Amino acid sequence: MDKFTVLESVAAPLRIINIDTDMIIPKQYLKTIKRTGLGTGLFSEMRFKEDGSENPDFVLNKPAYRNAKILVAGDNFGCGSSREHAPWALLDFGIRCVISTSFADIFYNNCFKNGILPITVSPEDLEKLFDDADRGSNATLTVDLEAQEIRGPDGGKIHFDLDPFRKHCLLNGLDDIGLTMQKAPAIDSFEKKLGERAWA
Repeated sequence: MDKFTVLESVAAPLRIINIDTDMIIPKQYLKTIKRTGLGTGLFSEMRFKEDGSENPDFVLNKPAYRNAKILVAGDNFGCGSSREHAPWALLDFGIRCVISTSFADIFYNNCFKNGILPITVSPEDLEKLFDDADRGSNATLTVDLEAQEIRGPDGGKIHFDLDPFRKHCLLNGLDDIGLTMQKAPAIDSFEKKLGERAWA
């Protein structure tokens, strides 16, 4: 998993509340267990028209936001089913950070397991971030995980709270497998002792 330290990017404003995981990645894309390739299906029912052409009104299809790595979204992001394909699709598209006033618990936890930073802010701060994001390519946000702050294009700062263990994992690029591998020497030692005891 890639480390998350400082992320600087244009932020795409998605002023929709209750974006569920089926909106993030519709069910027809759930046939795979691969984490790659799902970016094409991200928000597909909003990104594309019925004939398969792009919907020019959807934010991620607008030139200023095509390469956005930050998403500023409405309340209760990631609600609905527990599909882990939702953060996989966001990550595959290039989004490393989602900012909202609240997240569904399972989606929130799945983000950390996949290297995405979900940030919870107050409604007032979210409005400020929407204002910045609305400026498109004329304004970038900087998300500094170590300092736990979001810096706006005009020098404003928003502090965010984060569990220290989750912060440690993101800063060091540690998913569940990475955390287990850190314990490899202790696991090997235990296995060796267990094997010796079985032969004694």
